[in-house]
Amino acid sequence: MLSVVIALLLGVLRILLSPGGGGGRSDEDLFAAYVDGDRAAFAELWERHAPALSRLMRKQIRRPEDVNDLVQQTFLQLHRARRDFRQGAPLRPWLYTIALNLRREYWRRRGRSPIAPVELQEHMMPSTQPVDIVGKEDARRVRAALARLPDGQREVIELHWLEGFSFPEVAQIVGASLSAVKVRAHRGYKVLRRYLEPEEGTA
Repeated sequence: MLSVVIALLLGVLRILLSPGGGGGRSDEDLFAAYVDGDRAAFAELWERHAPALSRLMRKQIRRPEDVNDLVQQTFLQLHRARRDFRQGAPLRPWLYTIALNLRREYWRRRGRSPIAPVELQEHMMPSTQPVDIVGKEDARRVRAALARLPDGQREVIELHWLEGFSFPEVAQIVGASLSAVKVRAHRGYKVLRRYLEPEEGTA
């Protein structure tokens, strides 16, 4: 039922959205316009952020239908909480807070921890890397290392490294103090570096 409602809503919004309708507006401008009644702005936000949120969900969830449902629920909650958004605050961290809370609830309902491996492709590597990545073999090793990290460390690294959030933004998203987030990242990156260090006697 939820998927049908969201699909109908987005279908209407795409019809209303004219070519170039976003006009290069910021997320915050688009959301403010949506709250003020510009329904096409919501479709622009969907087109802008749904692909990245799907990637985030796929890092731990295998079933495509579950990924799609969680992304739709994220935007449905964004719509429902539109009156609670603090004007002037950045929208993207808030959107990811909703998404990660839904992902945590997904695993709580199943009574177990995430089991799907974290996806990491070469094109996702940041320009400023916490570890040196030189090829596909290293990417495979990073995937394996990330999958073995505790959930809290892996989540922080996903957001900071792969999604490009600053540490203050990560702290806001995960609901932890800035110092706690930095500690998790430091410990997680330390493990990743250890996994990627060449073994003694190898090139």
